[in-house]
Amino acid sequence: MSAAEFELSVTCHIAAPREIVWKVWTDLKDEWFCPRPWRAEVIEEDLRPGGRSAVRMLGPDGEDTGPMEGIILEVVPQEKVVTTDAYASGWIPQMPFMTAIWHFAEEGEGTRFTATARHWDARALEKHKEMGFHPGWDQMAEQFKALCETSAASA
Repeated sequence: MSAAEFELSVTCHIAAPREIVWKVWTDLKDEWFCPRPWRAEVIEEDLRPGGRSAVRMLGPDGEDTGPMEGIILEVVPQEKVVTTDAYASGWIPQMPFMTAIWHFAEEGEGTRFTATARHWDARALEKHKEMGFHPGWDQMAEQFKALCETSAASA
């Protein structure tokens, strides 16, 4: 089995320096994290290995996903963040769905952003597809790109 066997990902080139892309990712997640008209509410984002990551998504008709809780596994500032929902804060096991890998790489005059969802098995991968990984994560990446480019233009 290869790492890519159960992966889904989106990628885009962002016309902004990696420092700005990183700042938008770390500081403005509530503005780009889920497809509009839904909105994200960051409950906690402790960017260190073992830190808590918790986000709630709120829909236009009162829908509420409740906290989507996970743990930060790895942080390389301005390069990569890895999170998993296999654990809640305090290393409490919970039913795993995926590990998310967020990459930020310098590319030309801008940044190559890649968001990857690595699933535990084929069933979880198919479930994520059915839940709308595409177009949901595609729209998230477009929103992120636009916010980064607007932030770079006003910097």
